Amino acid sequence: MNEPPTKNYTPSVKKFWSPEQIQYRLRKELPNLRISATTIYRGINSGFLDRFVDGRKMSRHLRHHGKTRHRKGMTERRGKIQITHSIEERPLEAQNRSRLGDWEGDTVIGKKGGACLTTLVDRKSGFLCGGKTASKTAADVSAVIEKSLSDKDLRTITVDRGKEFSWAEKLEKDLRTKVYFCLPHHPWEKGSNENTNGLLRDFFPKGMSIDKISQAEVQKRFNALNFRPRKRLNWKCPAEVFYSVTLHLI
Repeated sequence: MNEPPTKNYTPSVKKFWSPEQIQYRLRKELPNLRISATTIYRGINSGFLDRFVDGRKMSRHLRHHGKTRHRKGMTERRGKIQITHSIEERPLEAQNRSRLGDWEGDTVIGKKGGACLTTLVDRKSGFLCGGKTASKTAADVSAVIEKSLSDKDLRTITVDRGKEFSWAEKLEKDLRTKVYFCLPHHPWEKGSNENTNGLLRDFFPKGMSIDKISQAEVQKRFNALNFRPRKRLNWKCPAEVFYSVTLHLI
């Protein structure tokens, strides 16, 4: 059974919420208080809001800091492994995001050869779990997956064809589920996880060593995303959808 989450009262600006997320979450929790994303952006661009943060400009708290996104269509280089099931066999309910418990798995790499993050994202709610992994080996990654999903709603797992998921057959046996593999060079087939890993890069930039980062710090960053309102969830946060609760986030 899923245990309900604790409340998160960190100020929105420190949670890297977008102006749009702030606008619509305010509308949900405090309907009498209205402010538009356009007004917030205007305050940021003019420098008017800089006085409310310490040490750097308010614009630096925006997720992309004015940077451009990565180009699509980049080649994915993966080793060949024995797959258990192709994504083409995955149940329609998982494809349609109509239920909880359909997870997408991946890793976020730190410095080459060091620790990494194993990330698991529920397709319906966007809820993130997983944690720090000592290495990117199949043994270490599988251990984190088993620990993270053993007490969660679990119906399917979808991963890419990286060697870190070569223990899929063991995962199926231990977790009593099925593991589905994306088609070669189709990372968008687990787009929920790809997007979430992009959000995590705000906290763990490429090339940054994860070796000395504690599990508690990793979970803190996971929580920041789980308690961030999402447009596709009608401005609920992933934790609210996953645990079927209503929280006060503002």
